[in-house]
Amino acid sequence: METIAHQLDTIAAQVREHWHQKSAARDRALANGREAIRNCANAIRAVHRHDTAAAEDLLDRARSLLAETAASLAGHPDLLHAGYVEDAQKEYAEGRLTLALVNGLPLPTPEALGVSAAAYLNGAAEAVGELRRYILDLLRQGKPQQCESLLAAMDDIYSVLVTMDFPDAMTGGLRRSTDNARGILERTRGDLTMALVQQAVQIRLERLTPD
Repeated sequence: METIAHQLDTIAAQVREHWHQKSAARDRALANGREAIRNCANAIRAVHRHDTAAAEDLLDRARSLLAETAASLAGHPDLLHAGYVEDAQKEYAEGRLTLALVNGLPLPTPEALGVSAAAYLNGAAEAVGELRRYILDLLRQGKPQQCESLLAAMDDIYSVLVTMDFPDAMTGGLRRSTDNARGILERTRGDLTMALVQQAVQIRLERLTPD
């Protein structure tokens, strides 16, 4: 019969090997997550530059990294559902939703993106901020009419987010993201209203001014 010490040594070796594998998987997931987030941030910059092809390419790279992470963590569900994986998924959802909304494309579903529901909705809340930035660029270019559909999209997103009355542990802190989205929406509504009023006044003045 094996001694207790020998039995413990065998168990300890198995635990040690398991944790070595888990640590290596975690390190890969962290590296992939950071790279995916960088790609998503650059994709959103490309959207604002109206470079759809570059945005698509960067988001495809991010998706590949997220898929690789999911496969490598299949045996470690606790790591798969850790915060850093959700953060990368949220950034990916934000990038895809921003690209779709700006270009008037159908919205991808969480299943199509391969992200959790919490990551998707938090990404949607973040996309509200990117739409504000896009609207402000259009206002600077003197194109307020092109902004109204984007403001409507922001409103639609907020209208959905505010109905998600579930614990933060389930939603990934969606309540705070929703509150931020509301503030962004109201500021943008005010900015766009002022721009449209100013444009209307300018048109009237031009009509009253004799040639």
